[in-house]
Amino acid sequence: MMQMLDHAAIDARLDWPALIAALRAAFAGNAITAPPRQTLTIDLPDGQTASLLLMPAWEAGKAIGVKVVTFFPGNAAQGKATINAGYLLFDGADGRMQAVLDGDSLTARRTAAASALAADYLARPDARVLLVAGTGQLSEEAALAHSAVRRYDRVLIWGRTTDKAQQIVARLKAQGLAAETCLDLEAGARGADVICTVTASTVPLIRGDWLRPGSHLDLIGAFKPDMRECDTQAIVQAQIFVDSRAGALLAGDLAQPLAAGAITDTDVLADLAELVQGGHPGRRDATARTVFKSAGMALEDLAAAMLAQDGSA
Repeated sequence: MMQMLDHAAIDARLDWPALIAALRAAFAGNAITAPPRQTLTIDLPDGQTASLLLMPAWEAGKAIGVKVVTFFPGNAAQGKATINAGYLLFDGADGRMQAVLDGDSLTARRTAAASALAADYLARPDARVLLVAGTGQLSEEAALAHSAVRRYDRVLIWGRTTDKAQQIVARLKAQGLAAETCLDLEAGARGADVICTVTASTVPLIRGDWLRPGSHLDLIGAFKPDMRECDTQAIVQAQIFVDSRAGALLAGDLAQPLAAGAITDTDVLADLAELVQGGHPGRRDATARTVFKSAGMALEDLAAAMLAQDGSA
């Protein structure tokens, strides 16, 4: 019987420890095949552009999944979500459709969990202050996921609209986090051990000279070449890690420094699979600055969808 899993069902079935563990297992193995994401540009009648993303993945004989995502940046000015998605899950043995999942909730949850998984290898064990920059769909999820792998004394939420930040803070407090609104991004960044950016910015928000030794910068939001959340100094001065080289090197935070010759692709020390499999030890120096650039992977979607469909979380 085919399941219809909405936002509430996905949130209920993908609790953070179980989801992070599922992603760790997926990256540890080599069972899932995930071709590069296909991104198509749509020219809109008003002169703006939108994006259509297609993300298939499969585990032979077990499951096949595909996510379809739309990105309409102009929606932000109208108070609408900029990213919308749907996910289809099929039986890998006979091709029957098994589930239709709310792709927005699935994406937000697996993206936050993947960054938290990376932070488990890259953030200092004694990290105590988390800053989340952005108040969109991923802000609350990122704060909760990161708090599942580190015990934070303070969780700061910054956004261009203070009211939105305050609303997220209130929800996080209700879930037991020591959350507070950050009114000054620079001051928040200078005092943070871990900074997570979840915006659709096309200009750098985080400056490298704000980041203290030992900090970890988690870049989630900017996934296109013309999008950016940090400046070049933040990248050059850091040890660089990615979810996957194929996707992350096309995102502006890395693609633009690459194009300028400030870094080369060999400056990426490891991807998430290499971290999980022990090919790279992750953080070894308490004073090193680390950066994790996430662009999203179909492997993460399939692992999360299989967990949600199974209902074992």
